[in-house]
Amino acid sequence: MGLAFTIDSPARVAQYGIDSVISIMDDDLIEKMTALYARNFKQPYEEITKKAEDFRAKRITNYLNLLDKVVTEKFNSFKQEITTNKLKFEDFLSTLPSNSELKEKLENVITTQKNNIQEVKKLLDQYFHPGSIDVNIMTKVDKDNFEKGEQLPVMYNDAHAALRGFALSTVQSAVVFSAGMNPRLYSYLETFDNFYPDAEGRFQKKIILKVSDFRSAMIQGNFLAKKGLWVSEYRIESGLNCGGHAFATEGLLMGPIVEEFRNQKNELEQSAFSLFTKALDAKDKTIPATAPEIKITVQGGVGTAEEHQFLLSHYQVDSVGWGSPFLLVPEATSVDQQTRSLLARAGEEDLYLSNISPLGVPFNTVKGTTNEFHKNNRIAAGKAGSSCPKKYLALSKDHDPEGICTASKKYQDLKIQELKAKTDLTPEEYSRGHAEITEKACLCVGLANASHLEMGIPVKGQQQGVVVCPGPNMAYFSNEVSLKDMMKHIYGEKPVENHSNRPHMFIKELYLYIDHLQQQIQSSLQLTPQKIKKLEAFKNNLLDGISYYRELFSVTTFFRNENGKIQSELNVCEAQVKNMKVTPELV
Repeated sequence: MGLAFTIDSPARVAQYGIDSVISIMDDDLIEKMTALYARNFKQPYEEITKKAEDFRAKRITNYLNLLDKVVTEKFNSFKQEITTNKLKFEDFLSTLPSNSELKEKLENVITTQKNNIQEVKKLLDQYFHPGSIDVNIMTKVDKDNFEKGEQLPVMYNDAHAALRGFALSTVQSAVVFSAGMNPRLYSYLETFDNFYPDAEGRFQKKIILKVSDFRSAMIQGNFLAKKGLWVSEYRIESGLNCGGHAFATEGLLMGPIVEEFRNQKNELEQSAFSLFTKALDAKDKTIPATAPEIKITVQGGVGTAEEHQFLLSHYQVDSVGWGSPFLLVPEATSVDQQTRSLLARAGEEDLYLSNISPLGVPFNTVKGTTNEFHKNNRIAAGKAGSSCPKKYLALSKDHDPEGICTASKKYQDLKIQELKAKTDLTPEEYSRGHAEITEKACLCVGLANASHLEMGIPVKGQQQGVVVCPGPNMAYFSNEVSLKDMMKHIYGEKPVENHSNRPHMFIKELYLYIDHLQQQIQSSLQLTPQKIKKLEAFKNNLLDGISYYRELFSVTTFFRNENGKIQSELNVCEAQVKNMKVTPELV
């Protein structure tokens, strides 16, 4: 969800029992949010400047501690409110899903015990808890840091400092690692006791891995288990039908991937538990009698209540995540009004997989952002690139040992000069090369500006506008929605949109992968035997996925009204994939 959009979501929704994840990459934004929330909730605040030792970690710890207090205060206040105000109580009941055990028991109290307040309080204490204040660390964003030209120890790298900030905070929640494996960062977890089980086998801090396939989950889970660290949740995300950076698989589709997790969850658990207990024994730490819980969850492109329930029922996942649609829920996310209106208007043709990320990873975004406007104006004026004030993505060391961001003016000026020095380029080749250099956007500022604008925090320095990173699913949501109505939509009680023209989430992902394969074929300047083998494997994985879906949709009791349309779409997709040519003599 980017840097800003969920930066304070726990303070907005945790009192209702809703979990959310905040990025802890941008300590500058976090410090501003600490000042804002300390003032609003009358908490003490002392600024941590960049002159302070270990300022990045300390800023993150302070903000999480403050959120912990704010969430506790708001949760206790909300519980008090719904036990003393009949209308608030009825409103709360209406937001619970029909299959909720808490809802069933509360309704029973109403009808059989004449609104016994003490029994209501007892049930709320037993079943109702604040949402988790989870944090996200993108493992690739682990820039080396320097002081007076001297490189600081690894523990002061960006991701390491963020992890330390979380580990030293009061929140009892989870860190979500995304963007793949970072062995050095994972090893740093060993230095914090609260990631190990206590005497009762509980964890103060939990580990969640965002993964795109079973093999990756097994490798990363076992790597951590060998260090006595337990992965409490594997969060499966679609490789392409998602927001933000897109880490595409080699044609492996979500359905078959989640099926593999369902069928091999025991293997995942047993393999890790054997390594886990040996490592704990070697470290003389508490060894749980049985394997701690592992949750399998899924997210990416979910848009209807039926899809949500299907994933829970058919694949037996523990929960289903929703992201992009909540960008249209002002009560849940931090988005400026201009960007929210842009998202509401966006159709399929406006949402696209771009190359604007300095990380060099495909990035889902939308046409018409204010960031795009300011970036294009600078390019037209011959002043391409960002002033790069935050440098979180200054990871390229081609021209500077301390790192430089590919979206910065410094980097783009160097690359444009190199391009101009190539005298053998045609005008078309030069234009294409120039566009590739200047396409990169300043995500550090652009992804944070939405909160600045919404909260009235001054935006200083070069105008960057707002970068926003919704998934393709945003095309099927076209209005601002209240939190209550979005919850009813998810639970199938009252849809917020007519989704009759929306493709099924699995079919949408399939379309995205077919386009992705076609682009890979077209962009390959030289199809070597190795590249051909890789493309053929991608193609075969898509065909296997289509066969899997054809059988799945013919037997499931879900999506009966859509089955004919889905089977027809699968036939079209299959023909399209089969007709793709990847061998040199046919290209």
